[in-house]
Order: sequence, then structure tokens, then C-alpha cells
Amino acid sequence: MSTWPALRWPWFLVAAIALILESIALYFQYGMGLEPCIMCIYQRVAVFGIVLSALPALVNPHNMIVRLISISGLLVSCIWGLVIALEHVEMQNPDNFMLALSCDLYPNFPDWLQLHTLIPSLFEARGTCGDIDWSLFGFSMPQIMVFIFSCFTICLTSVLAIRLLKLKTI
Repeated sequence: MSTWPALRWPWFLVAAIALILESIALYFQYGMGLEPCIMCIYQRVAVFGIVLSALPALVNPHNMIVRLISISGLLVSCIWGLVIALEHVEMQNPDNFMLALSCDLYPNFPDWLQLHTLIPSLFEARGTCGDIDWSLFGFSMPQIMVFIFSCFTICLTSVLAIRLLKLKTI
């Protein structure tokens, strides 16, 4: 496991899992008619961040600087996605009714990257954050995303810790 960051297949696996998650999100949106809310869009951006972060190391996993760029991007995307998903779960809690109303109407993207106007089919929010339109085994979509982002974060930090302890390098 300590050699995984220097191999190509783990980076491919990370990117593939994230692309599958994006495909599932698009199926929910266009196949099932479940409109994403602002928090869903932010989580979607975090998953795209995972895909984009894995690409440099997928191309050149043997270069330590490239791996460091990928690892940094993955950590930021996974932790940011986890924070957003946890906040979304709180918005869906019936005891926090006022939080459900605090969902913005438009995403807060930087002026130079207005994803919701550039690619509205992927990043335009039409749903309400407090609604639970779908669940699996009693878990809402944001709760499942908390699990997924947690798994990504735990796996990444575990592999890094093992690599640092065993090989003393990233």
C-alpha cells in the first residue's frame, strides 16, 4: 500500500469512482427528475475536483511534485465536500427548519468561473436544500455523500500515512 501513490492504477480508480458518482448524479437529475439544490451543486463541484485532482498523477505518477499536486487537490476536494455534505445534512434536519430556508438561490462561484452560467446543465441549482426527495436504506443523499467523502478522506490519509512512515517520502 505504501507504493500506491507512485502507481497509475490507484489514480485511475479514484478518477473512475468520482466519474461514476457524477454519472449517478446526472441520472438522478435527468433520469429521475430530482433537481439539485445549491448544496448538491457544491458537492458535485467537489467530486469534479476529485476527478481533476487525480488526473496529473494519473498521467505521471512517478513525479513527486505531480503527486503532491494531486494529493493536495484531493485533500481539499474531499474535505470541502465533506464539510458541505455535513452542512447539507444539518439543513435537512427537521429541528433546524430555519437552516433549510438559508439555502442560496444562486451558487457562490468566483466571478471568473461562473459554472452555473457556463455549464447550466451540470451546475444550475433548481432544487431546495431542505427537501429529502430520495433515500436509500433510510439515508438521504447528503448523508450518503458524507459517507463517500469520509471514505475518500480516510483512504487518502491512510495511504499517505503508511507511505510516509514506511518510505519517508510522498
